[in-house]
Amino acid sequence: MKLRLTLLALLALFVIIGANAQQALWGAAPIVSPQVNADKTVTFRFMAPQADSVFITGDFLPTTKMKTPFGDYDGPGKALLTKDENGLWSFTSEPLQSDLYSYSFIVDGRNTCDPNNVYKIRDVASVFDVFIVGGGKADLYSVNDVPHGTVARRWYDSPGNNMSRRITIYTPPGYENSKAKYPVLYLLHGMGGDEEAWIALGRTSQILDNLIAQGKAEPMIVVMTNGNVSQQAAPGESPKGLYKPTMQLPNTMDGKFEETFVDVIRFIENNYRVTADKSNRAIAGLSMGGFHSLHISRYYPNTFDYVGLFSAAIMPNEQVSSKVYANFDETLKTQKENGCKLYWIGMGKTDFLYKSGVEYRSKLDSLGMKYTYVESEGGHVWRNWRDYLSEFVPLLFN
Repeated sequence: MKLRLTLLALLALFVIIGANAQQALWGAAPIVSPQVNADKTVTFRFMAPQADSVFITGDFLPTTKMKTPFGDYDGPGKALLTKDENGLWSFTSEPLQSDLYSYSFIVDGRNTCDPNNVYKIRDVASVFDVFIVGGGKADLYSVNDVPHGTVARRWYDSPGNNMSRRITIYTPPGYENSKAKYPVLYLLHGMGGDEEAWIALGRTSQILDNLIAQGKAEPMIVVMTNGNVSQQAAPGESPKGLYKPTMQLPNTMDGKFEETFVDVIRFIENNYRVTADKSNRAIAGLSMGGFHSLHISRYYPNTFDYVGLFSAAIMPNEQVSSKVYANFDETLKTQKENGCKLYWIGMGKTDFLYKSGVEYRSKLDSLGMKYTYVESEGGHVWRNWRDYLSEFVPLLFN
């Protein structure tokens, strides 16, 4: 009897689920959000019958100035959605340029993700919905019908930090079936990021796959490190467990990461088929990663033939004392004398680091050190850093 009642209860549950599913499938039309329209406008929708206000905020809207402890940022703007008689809120943007964009909703003052968009990316402690407007540069950020590389998460021993650490490594299409040796780009993230940042927010694997397929870039290995030496790995990926990420961590920009970077190089050159010489090594990074790239390439001045500084911080805090930052001008001069095939600098016109970038280029000029400088619109944002990577990579290892 009990078995019969249990079966009847399960049957009733399936009927209820089925009825709800049918209502979703054959009742009201499903909510589509975001919807990229033929004219490249984008429509967003959010069902909230009881809400008094629903705003959208995202990097496709006009920017607003945001004051933070680290400087003034170009923050995302916001726009009010319109509510219909069924409680469905909607907003349609202006036509957008081809790019990858992020956004979220603000419902009665509280931030929330789009429940109808499964494509989300974490940036430090925030999660954003994303969408792509194609037909231009964002085609590089899309998964296209081309040969694909492999993305692996590996653990390496870092004696300098007395721990094992996690790293993300891209190997180009065909690596596994080849005996060839490859050059290496070491690609470093900004403050608050980790070894997941460039692969997720930066679309590194898509950019490399597409550029290599187009014959615009040499096949290469890309190594994406965790620049926070107090961390073993990205939040949730280490024995520390599931915790809320924070922006600034211990031993951040204090010389320890630069000093122990040889542990990363040693692991790659002992475990991957690479050409282990200066002409086949490149290092680049954004913001804090640009700072690290500048100082690693200067501290080990005969190691990299290609250096990329994307919206880079330049000098350490005055309270920081490290041998890595000593003799700054002298070591730069040594780096220049050793020769560098490409010293590439990119900066947004409204970046809060713009002034320090101007001062640094003046220093390079005074030393007679050649560099390539690219200035773009906007500020300290991923939109610029994806552009910089797309421009920098084709210049490597030619």
